[in-house]
Amino acid sequence: MKNLPLIALAFVLGIACSPVGQEASSSDASPAAADEQVDPAGPQQAGQTSTGSAQLNWTRIFDDDAADAPPPGFLFGRTGGGRPGQWLVRADSGAPSGANVLAQLDTDATNNRYPVAVLDAPSVRDVRVSVRCKAVSGKVDQACGLVARHRDENNYFVTRANALEDNVRLYVMKNGNRRQIASWSGKVTPNAWHTLQLEVQGDRLQVSWDGQRVIDHRDGTFADAGRVGLWTKADSVTYFDDLRADAL
Repeated sequence: MKNLPLIALAFVLGIACSPVGQEASSSDASPAAADEQVDPAGPQQAGQTSTGSAQLNWTRIFDDDAADAPPPGFLFGRTGGGRPGQWLVRADSGAPSGANVLAQLDTDATNNRYPVAVLDAPSVRDVRVSVRCKAVSGKVDQACGLVARHRDENNYFVTRANALEDNVRLYVMKNGNRRQIASWSGKVTPNAWHTLQLEVQGDRLQVSWDGQRVIDHRDGTFADAGRVGLWTKADSVTYFDDLRADAL
């Protein structure tokens, strides 16, 4: 090797001193390092769906609530004029759940009076909400209603069945003004239990009455998340039971 040029000798010695199999590139990452990479969007928050709506799977049958008192877990309001609603748990031997119902009992006949009781739960955008309801009495109205995307007592979607008119209607309540956007005519028997369901997904609103889909309509007035709950009108005395809400 004494006859080799100095540059060639340095090259040979460098190869001999290098560890076998050593990777010189700094751009390669080990599998462990790859697993530790963090999503730049950050972790998904607990209790949130991929659409950002709060998760909700909620059933209320009122049987464990004290009779003759407002049920816990609700926020009460009123759209329009007249007195606020009187929402109380009442014992009812004919209740679908077998014991108690939630009743709206105030009979103020103000025509533009809309008592509302919404769940004090996380807001949800896309949701299916249903309830068993019975129109007990009322001279102006005998209404059973559901609300969704409720921002406040003056802004929400509402569907209602009316035993005096034999119809189911869908409304937008915006800034306290009610606007009808769809309707179905069919039997709504007073003093009998029925099932009303409202499904809101994107701008599509679907209403079912006693298991039959009766309204399928699109409206983009309220695109954000909101609360869900119950609704009546004027002097309606209405009983509610088996309230269910599920985020979609």
